[in-house]
Amino acid sequence: MEEYKKAILEYVIKEYMEDDEDEEITYDTELISGGIVDSFSMVSLKRFLENKYDIQIPDADASPEAFDSVDKIAALVDRFKQA
Repeated sequence: MEEYKKAILEYVIKEYMEDDEDEEITYDTELISGGIVDSFSMVSLKRFLENKYDIQIPDADASPEAFDSVDKIAALVDRFKQA
């Protein structure tokens, strides 16, 4: 699961953080409730995960709570990779 966390963290930093932002993102940083990832960005993040890991995440499982940290996203990816 560490591999998932690293890839997701890199993607979030590259796609959603401004180059001049000082905020450090960690595996447990609140992404949705912290305002880093919005609902539109969450959709693109979901597509990234589905394409990268060849999985399908049902919309019912793609909740703001499930996407609120790298740790939670990695657990979601792991769950669907096992399925």
